[in-house]
Amino acid sequence: MKVQDIIFIIFFVLLFLKKDYRLFVLAGIICWLLAIPLFAKWVFFTAERLTWYGTGFVLTGSFLLLLKRNFK
Repeated sequence: MKVQDIIFIIFFVLLFLKKDYRLFVLAGIICWLLAIPLFAKWVFFTAERLTWYGTGFVLTGSFLLLLKRNFK
C-alpha cells in the first residue's frame, strides 16, 4: 500500500462521515482533473490511480444520493 492509497482512504472516510454526496462528486471530478496532466507527463501509475479514485468517489456519491432519495 502506497502513501497515495492511505491518503485516499483517509479522505474517503472523512467524506463518508459527512455523508454529503456533492462532496464525493466534487472530489471525483478533482481527481480526474488532476489525472489529466499526469497522463500528459507519462506518470501512468499515479494517473491511473487517480482515475480509479475519482470513479470511486463519484460512484459512492451516486449511491449516497440514491439512498437519500429512497429513504425520505
